[in-house]
Amino acid sequence: MKNEVNIIAAFALFVLLVACDKKDGRDDGVDPSPSLTPVLPATPFNYSDLDLPDHFDSNGIIGGFVTLSATENSPPDNPVTDDGATLGRVLFYDKQLSQNGTISCASCHRQEHGFSDPDVFSVGFLGEVTPRHSMGLTNAAYYSRGRFFWDERAETLEDQVLMPIQDPIEMGMTLDELEQRVQSLSYYHTLFQNAFGDGVINRERISRALAQFVRSMVSYQAPYDIGRAQVSSPYDGFPNFTESENLGKTLFMTPVSTGGLGCTDCHSTEGFVNIISGPTSNGLDSIQDADDLGYYVVSGVDTDLNTFKAPSLKNVAVRPPYMHDGRFASLKEVIEHYDSGINFHPSIPFTLIDSESNPVQFDLRPEKKQALLDFLHTLTDQPMLVDEKFSDPFE
Repeated sequence: MKNEVNIIAAFALFVLLVACDKKDGRDDGVDPSPSLTPVLPATPFNYSDLDLPDHFDSNGIIGGFVTLSATENSPPDNPVTDDGATLGRVLFYDKQLSQNGTISCASCHRQEHGFSDPDVFSVGFLGEVTPRHSMGLTNAAYYSRGRFFWDERAETLEDQVLMPIQDPIEMGMTLDELEQRVQSLSYYHTLFQNAFGDGVINRERISRALAQFVRSMVSYQAPYDIGRAQVSSPYDGFPNFTESENLGKTLFMTPVSTGGLGCTDCHSTEGFVNIISGPTSNGLDSIQDADDLGYYVVSGVDTDLNTFKAPSLKNVAVRPPYMHDGRFASLKEVIEHYDSGINFHPSIPFTLIDSESNPVQFDLRPEKKQALLDFLHTLTDQPMLVDEKFSDPFE
């Protein structure tokens, strides 16, 4: 009799739990009435009129004769506005944009990590992991080619921001479902009105707002920028740098032909963004060992096998692991790769090839490796990493 009572009690508890689960809307993984709403300032944050330093407009020396501001990739019909980026911020952090309400764009692009992910691969809405590491978004506005993802399969940022939402691993929505979901959330109607002049909610406007928010992620307050503002040339010694940091800067910026490392061939301008070429190989693997097709999926050119986009190095020190597959856990490992681990690839930059067409072996002394590491840390924009205007409005 006692066992029968226990069985009945257990069954009753099971029924109660199922009923509660359905009441909460979790039987299909979606809560149709989310308890959280974004908390926003009465006056929008400033996203559109940044007090950028003069060297963004005046210096065309690092890695090429073009200023950083000239590489900005906003289309004429989608400039960054305060209200547009505010809407984009809410969309960026809203987990309701995923199929089961568990993942947002920010889940894989975390502010404190330079809008990248500290995990090697990001976890999607059903617990599966992405095939590549999450790329940092800092200075995305200044990638002059205007293409996105490691393999550059998105022709514009406006295209890119909708693709993770539709990805079957990442967020799992269709664009029709996306529109319906956003239309059903009451806090969006005023935000769309403010951003676009009326309350119409559609995929194009979602795309434009998200792109505006991402383009507003500009780094200009790092120790590098503070030092750069005090000198006439990026090649001068920075008064706010240590001796080691200045040595690392010299190594980074000086061509291989004159004793440097030639890093600016792929990380150029004052934004440390690749403007010279598209996806390339940095000698991670030989072309025969290419597991990931890279840019080849877009170009169809054999030499583009295993080539990838080079992101901005601003905030690089806070976004390990590194490379498209997250194979390096630290910047020290990255430096060791460039120092002695480069493999031959037909698309490797000429600065990484010696006079006999073999991969360069820099064999740096320990103090130079430390200097390069110290310099890379000067590219960390701490104010940006804690700025409220980039933070989660749902917290």
